[in-house]
Amino acid sequence: MNTMQSPLDLSRREFLRLSGTLAAGLAAAPLMAGVHQERAKRVRVGIVGGNFGASFYFHEHPNCIVEAVSDLIPERRERLMQVYGCSKSYESLEKLILDKNVEAVAIFTPAPDHVRHAVACLKAGKHVLSAVPACMNLEEAEQLLDTVKQTGLTYMLAETSWYHQSVISARKWFREGKFGNLFYTEAEYHHPGLEVLFWDDKGNRTWRYGFPPMHYPTHCTAYLVGVTGERMTQVSCVGWGDDSPILKDNVYKNPFWNGTAFFTTNRGNAFRIGVYWKAAVGGCERGQWIGDVVSYYDPHPNGTGYVIRRASEQKETDDAGFVRTRPMMEQYEQPQWWKTEMLPEPLRHPSGHDGSHTFLTHEFVDALVNDRRPEIDIYNALALTVPGIIAHQSALQGGKQLPIPQFDPAR
Repeated sequence: MNTMQSPLDLSRREFLRLSGTLAAGLAAAPLMAGVHQERAKRVRVGIVGGNFGASFYFHEHPNCIVEAVSDLIPERRERLMQVYGCSKSYESLEKLILDKNVEAVAIFTPAPDHVRHAVACLKAGKHVLSAVPACMNLEEAEQLLDTVKQTGLTYMLAETSWYHQSVISARKWFREGKFGNLFYTEAEYHHPGLEVLFWDDKGNRTWRYGFPPMHYPTHCTAYLVGVTGERMTQVSCVGWGDDSPILKDNVYKNPFWNGTAFFTTNRGNAFRIGVYWKAAVGGCERGQWIGDVVSYYDPHPNGTGYVIRRASEQKETDDAGFVRTRPMMEQYEQPQWWKTEMLPEPLRHPSGHDGSHTFLTHEFVDALVNDRRPEIDIYNALALTVPGIIAHQSALQGGKQLPIPQFDPAR
């Protein structure tokens, strides 16, 4: 009989108590920060980027004021002003960061601009929340890290998968030891049909035109880094492309629609990701964690829901007559953590990317209010992004195994 306590037996109150345990290099404070306490301090935030940037909830946070917004396009500026109830707008990020009332900037600009914009904000004395990816190459990674260290300001990456409801559950189970030995993790980001975003409404190419899939790895890498804190140390990646003119003429010189990467971690574990933008697959951002005691599976586009498998003493016979152990399978009712005291009451509602947008809003604001390091700080941001950069280099070399540079303080 299996006497291990089921994750279903844990109350949310017990989760909040246990989640403060320090494990695998992940700071304990951020999980406990979800227990909301009224504080007098209010952070004045500027928001740049009127598409994705309009899908967050800074105006609802009790410790935040949206001081100003910005976008190069007037219609998007108007949208930001309307969404956040903000009467102050600027024509560019460069003008917004001159505003002395703005303490922090949330950057939702095109991916190739993230480091340039983040560095400008930090040098202007502003804390930064940046959309993914954190950087485009190793030189930018170094520049971003050096600037964060030199300024001493807060930098956080707005990676949505870190706060997917299943990832929050997997993170707590890992810290509690429920998986046993968690030796293998998988993650998939399948998003066919992105071509519609390759041109703007005037027919000009956008930054997404021909963008390398492995330069957008964080929706997958958060399923490992955001659960165990592991670092990817080696990678072999295989890319796939076709004869599309998009792959023959883009500024990135990228020949791939899809990338499949196999990583080794600093603990000797295995991690596989697939970023597919042109394939006969259902769209998804999902993961699965395989342990020797418990395994957990995100819903699959083919129809299965949240599933737990656990080791058991029961036996079964395969089609060749061999007797083997049969793991028990159960459907899992995934908690909606955004409904709990992990968030301030005004933010306890559905939000984008599986409820992650309210978590990202709160984590950034709460880190500033409490003068603490956010969960997805500069080191985790680079641990999420850089492995994909190296994976793309591996794919360009036919899958050659390459080492991944490490950016943590002890490197």
